[in-house]
Amino acid sequence: MAKKQQKTRTNAPQLDISAPASMRRAGKWTALLLSCFLAALVYLGYTLISEAPLYMAKSGKTTYGTVCDRNGDVLFDGSQPLTNYAPGQFADVGNLIGDTSGQMSNTVVAKHLPELANYSFTYGNEAGSASLTTTLSHAANRAVYYAFGEKNGAAIAYNWKTGEILVCVSRPCVDIAQGYANLENMAPGSLLCKAFFPTVPGSTQKVSTLLAAYESAGVQAVNALEYTCEGKWTNAGGDTINCHQIYGHGTQNLLQGFENSCNPYFAQLVQSGIVPLSSIIGTYTRMGYSVNGQKANPLNLDGITISPASTRLSDPQNFETQWGALGQGKTLVSPYQLMLWQGAIANGTGSAVQPYLVSKKTSPTGETVDIAFHGSTPQMFTPAAAQGVKEIETQNAADHYYVSFDGYNCGCKSGTAQVNDNGREYENSLLAGFCLDDRAPVAFCILIEERNSWDVSTAQIAKVLLDNVSGICNE
Repeated sequence: MAKKQQKTRTNAPQLDISAPASMRRAGKWTALLLSCFLAALVYLGYTLISEAPLYMAKSGKTTYGTVCDRNGDVLFDGSQPLTNYAPGQFADVGNLIGDTSGQMSNTVVAKHLPELANYSFTYGNEAGSASLTTTLSHAANRAVYYAFGEKNGAAIAYNWKTGEILVCVSRPCVDIAQGYANLENMAPGSLLCKAFFPTVPGSTQKVSTLLAAYESAGVQAVNALEYTCEGKWTNAGGDTINCHQIYGHGTQNLLQGFENSCNPYFAQLVQSGIVPLSSIIGTYTRMGYSVNGQKANPLNLDGITISPASTRLSDPQNFETQWGALGQGKTLVSPYQLMLWQGAIANGTGSAVQPYLVSKKTSPTGETVDIAFHGSTPQMFTPAAAQGVKEIETQNAADHYYVSFDGYNCGCKSGTAQVNDNGREYENSLLAGFCLDDRAPVAFCILIEERNSWDVSTAQIAKVLLDNVSGICNE
């Protein structure tokens, strides 16, 4: 019987039901696009919520809150007419605190407009009243403002231990309660805070030059240097450096040259080569100067911009370099920066506690946040140089300002700056210094414009300042 033929079973091919590669790629891109779209929606929602006060502030459709001093005294009020306040309430702080008019852009109000807008995304314009609290003492600020009498200028002081700005005066000052209808007749500088603008520093610049000398050659070696002043001195290029003492100071060491603010002494120091010009430039650069056009970062005080110091130093034997190292010529420094360096000298470290002006902000919904910043500046000069200048400045104050400061333990350097304003020549008077007393641990700078011998002095204004900040530093 024939065998039955066996059937061979063949496996059927598997059906590929996966999507084509092109479709899979398209799906990945679609998922990525959807993720980006959702992320964009989240970002848009966050932006609408967080930036709503800014947009409302710029739209002019919301009211604004208040800016107060450390004790709650009002420095700006955006919720009611400023004329509701007593006359003169804002006369001393207008060009520092500012307002919402748009006339001034480098002020506390202008830099914190969103925080002052009485608007929140949740409650709209019915949220409440926003506010900023500053470190200023309005009473001390007003006292210093009126101490200038009829003179214009600036004064700024901060607690070199904590960083709190206590006084910041600029004259002339716009009274924001009076408005700007008479803008064309306002005195030049009425809308500027001069404490933040570079000016000719005069002999206060000798502090920077001395710091550079101490860093390069050492404190003891520099203190022992002697140069002769006969009323004027001719440098290697044949140019004359004049001294304010027409008959000269004779042979002097460093302390005597510093106390006498002797131009020939410091010009000879710069030319001597004992302190190489490269060392002076290096120290100046670390201190924040723009030297020979090199970029230097502007300083920042809670959003307010302060232009950096600047000078030109090319050859230690030429007049321009020597004159610049003495605080004339192309050298410009703001009172704020002069004060900052004094803070780094007072603490003896060469690094200053970072100044700040705004200490607290309260949102329209009543949430208060402490925003004070207690950092330090970069190292500007060595502790040895800081200590050396601290001793020299303290001795200078003891020898020449003891009566003016009436017992305060201070250090200081004065300066007379020769200014040429478009052909109009005059002299400004400056005083930069510090107080070491626990009752008033402040660093300060005072500028009186176009001062005459019979006018109020920088030392007299400094005494008013010290008396009015005394005690509040430890509150």
